[in-house]
Amino acid sequence: MAKGLNRVPVREQEPKVRATNFDEVCLGYNKDEAVEEAQRCLGCKNAKCITGCPVNINIPAFIAQVKEGNFEEAYKIIGESSALPAVCGRVCPQESQCEGKCVRGIKGDAVSIGKLERFVADWAKENGIKPVPAAEKNGHKIAVIGSGPAGLTCAGDLAKLGYDVTIFEALHKAGGVLSYGIPEFRLPKDKVVAAEIENVKSLGVKIETNVIIGKSVTIDELLKDEGFEAVFIGSGAGLPMFMGIPGENANGVFSANEFLTRINLMKAYRDDYDTPIRKGKNVAVVGGGNVQMDAARCAKRMGADEVSIVYRRSEKELPARLEEIHHAKEEGVVFKFLTAPLEVLSDENFNVTGFKCQKMELGEPDASGRRRPVEIPGSDYTIDVDTVIMALGTSPNPLISSTTKGLETNKWRCIVADEHNGKTTKEGVYAGGDAVTGAATVIKAMGAGKAAAKAMDEYIRNK
Repeated sequence: MAKGLNRVPVREQEPKVRATNFDEVCLGYNKDEAVEEAQRCLGCKNAKCITGCPVNINIPAFIAQVKEGNFEEAYKIIGESSALPAVCGRVCPQESQCEGKCVRGIKGDAVSIGKLERFVADWAKENGIKPVPAAEKNGHKIAVIGSGPAGLTCAGDLAKLGYDVTIFEALHKAGGVLSYGIPEFRLPKDKVVAAEIENVKSLGVKIETNVIIGKSVTIDELLKDEGFEAVFIGSGAGLPMFMGIPGENANGVFSANEFLTRINLMKAYRDDYDTPIRKGKNVAVVGGGNVQMDAARCAKRMGADEVSIVYRRSEKELPARLEEIHHAKEEGVVFKFLTAPLEVLSDENFNVTGFKCQKMELGEPDASGRRRPVEIPGSDYTIDVDTVIMALGTSPNPLISSTTKGLETNKWRCIVADEHNGKTTKEGVYAGGDAVTGAATVIKAMGAGKAAAKAMDEYIRNK
């Protein structure tokens, strides 16, 4: 029978040590721990955890194989649904998805589904197990724009169906947000991201980097001149938002996007790279999502004495993952809740010297269902900072939509696409992930890539 109410704890680097390095924080399960944790799964017939997974992994089936020590079989089961298991096992918000639906969680801890998925994927890599490519090609060509989670998933699924797939990536390195956005200590680039991309390539997918769709070549040209029969847009949301407050253009104010790209993609944290970056001593990060936690934890590792997260609502409303909030606190990040920025202060050379803020209280719920922050008059005060990082979300770059005839966007510049199959307003063009939803989770983007691949296959077969 399944074991105790508590999950097998997962080993982590000590907070004081890890706050000074970029090595992975969570060390994952070993074989014995994975098998022991898998024993806790009840193997429900009507498994709610599957409905909680945006890519519908057969969770009880893969965990049943882990119980028996059949890790290769477990990897094959996960691989039927997910192209990026080592990524998802690390960065998915499992507590609100699969694990949030786990029956075990009613009277104790939910099964550590994410940590088990990570173990299986890492074991497969260490043992040279690869996904299985299609037996034969079907002679149809499809283009995928963007090599982030949505693009990689869509491309992988189409390749397994026999399509000749080419991914076009604007940056010099594949991976999208996995490469430029999420820090090394959460998602190691060589060990995990590069390895998962190699797995997708092993299915026959071609990746061309340094190709900016809308500049190098347009979608219309891909369809008309290059012989592609359909296109999937998974170009993400790379355009940062700012608050529009006074002083926001001072030296020392950054978007989280730029700050994280310099660190993750351009390796500013390594001595053998010559990437310029500001190493602030007192840093304020505005916002409360996972990107904010990443920026704050990176600033700490880059040598800041004090890092504060400035958030308009209370802790209860923080949208970041619980694990990220917990890790940030352990690493010494300070949270300033119910605090709204008013102005960035600077000296005569326009260098940041302080951050003027205001205390808030929570009023009635707004459209998002969260209680709306209301300012407390006369509660202004100044935080002593030399660097401010704005992590307020991102929107899609308008380059693709502005260079493609017949592709409709909404008022946030997001591409309009059917949420069930990714179909856009342009014939043969599908889209998914952050380019459609605005900044969201890796797994949500993967779910969209998966749904679009299925719809594109139907579209081409019916043609």
